[in-house]
Amino acid sequence: MADVVLFHHVQGLTTGVVALADRLRAAGHTVHTPDLFEGHTFPTIEEGMAHARGIGFGAIAECGVAAADALDSPGVVYAGLSMGVMPAQQLAQTRPGARGALLLHGCLPVAEFGQSWPAGVPVQVHGMDADPFFAEEDGDLAAARALVDAAPGDAELFLYPGDAHLFSDSSLPEFDAAATDQLVERALALLAGV
Repeated sequence: MADVVLFHHVQGLTTGVVALADRLRAAGHTVHTPDLFEGHTFPTIEEGMAHARGIGFGAIAECGVAAADALDSPGVVYAGLSMGVMPAQQLAQTRPGARGALLLHGCLPVAEFGQSWPAGVPVQVHGMDADPFFAEEDGDLAAARALVDAAPGDAELFLYPGDAHLFSDSSLPEFDAAATDQLVERALALLAGV
């Protein structure tokens, strides 16, 4: 079974993020859900973004790295939802022993972390094909496609029909149960192979 660190999105560690982690736990995986916002949750992306800007995205990423350091566990799969992709992707790309990555609702350019995607580290990117945060021109979708091209065999991109951003968070109005079921099935396949 895999050891997973799942970083929450900009609305905080919501009950929907915990529910997603619980679905992975139900399959036998250990899933850690560090709270990068110290208990704060926000009803909208805009309010969460204002909070994140106040903290600073660099500080949030550092907090995520520190949370992973505190686990003292080699061979972790790093996962993140939207904003949580920042520390997840950074750790997967730069930390020796990373076993995989699940990038949900977001993807950064590989060059953001100064090196190519590490060979042998499987990664999945999941997003909706009309999500304005994910699919905008030169945005996350372009970065995801570049990642898949640069890491053939190790990287997969899954697009779901729709325009919801945080569709896998069951506590939010944009939750899409069918898409989330597919996402979980695919994520469990990656976890089973690491």
